[in-house]
Amino acid sequence: MSSTNPGTAGPRGKRRPRSDGEQSRTVILDAAARLATVEGIGGLSIARLADAVGMSKSGLFGHFGSKEELQLATVEKADSLFAAQVIEPASTASTALQRLRLLVDGYLRYVEVDTFPGGCFFASVLAEVDMQPGAVRDAQAEGAIDPQEDAGQLAFEVEAALFLANAQYVVTRTAEPIERARRAIDRRLATAVTRAPS
Repeated sequence: MSSTNPGTAGPRGKRRPRSDGEQSRTVILDAAARLATVEGIGGLSIARLADAVGMSKSGLFGHFGSKEELQLATVEKADSLFAAQVIEPASTASTALQRLRLLVDGYLRYVEVDTFPGGCFFASVLAEVDMQPGAVRDAQAEGAIDPQEDAGQLAFEVEAALFLANAQYVVTRTAEPIERARRAIDRRLATAVTRAPS
């Protein structure tokens, strides 16, 4: 029998169980992020969320002292999910072009698996989470993308396909816009990739 006190890490490094308060906060933030993709972050309030999760407003207020604190925590939750599903897998890439492709694939999967009912939480700010200009310009600097290619235009076209796939998927709930975006981006990247001399 272990001499470790309950609630602390054991000899094998097991994680300490989360408190009920932490578990409740996680459930609340999951619901808040889903709700925000449908009603907008501005429409997210303690009263609206309390109703959605079946809690009292005072109970919810114990976790978040204000609407602003709730909104900030919701954005942080969505950011951590996006990072885990899109950004982190791409960080394993060995080249900038592979990183760009993994970012595209990760984003489309993130939309397709219905992470949020209203589509991508960050569709309006995708450029701030490393799609543009970094990955395209990095691939160009490595020589994988033609130096004559307009990096800003290429990034714009890739993002346009991603945004449209997100918007159409939310409406149709079919794989068609996801596959169309993949084909469009593959074709566009094929025209931008540096050709080996023949």
